[in-house]
Amino acid sequence: MRSVIYSMGVSLDGYIVGPDGGLDWTGPDEELFRFVTDETREVGVYLLGRRLYETMLYWETADQDPSLDESRQEWAALWKRLPKVVFSTTLSAVRGNARLASGSPAREIERLRAEPGEGDIAIGGATLAAEAAASGLIDEYRTRVYPLLVGGGTPFFPRRERRVDLDLVETRTFGSGVVHLRHRVKR
Repeated sequence: MRSVIYSMGVSLDGYIVGPDGGLDWTGPDEELFRFVTDETREVGVYLLGRRLYETMLYWETADQDPSLDESRQEWAALWKRLPKVVFSTTLSAVRGNARLASGSPAREIERLRAEPGEGDIAIGGATLAAEAAASGLIDEYRTRVYPLLVGGGTPFFPRRERRVDLDLVETRTFGSGVVHLRHRVKR
């Protein structure tokens, strides 16, 4: 069965965006960028909410930018090919290799798990991940912890009253001070 992975950059105090909605602190250096690219190669389909979809739209045409270095060109090609499912109540259409979801995240994940397919099911965005987590559908949490405190914003983990036991299966510290933590949900 395909695993469901929630993976994002997070501040040390637990936020994916700061109080002003900014992400300027999450820009990866080359080492981290390569790591994220390699991690994304394992993904068969990416589920994302409207805000992340709109942020990532740049990569749908970035491969046409001659000023991009080789690793960014590689990422753009990888992202462009990757099937994406967008959850939104305000969008009427999406571009690229994406489709609008017609059901709940739980139903979509169950459908994707039942289909034959290669690669993990990745979730991007705290709101979408919170819905999947509430249904017990996340198999792994992968955090790239940035060495800073942003003081508020959108939390990586939903605030809920359900305990989830995890096994630490991988760690890696990058030269930039970012620490990758990979936890698998105990079942």
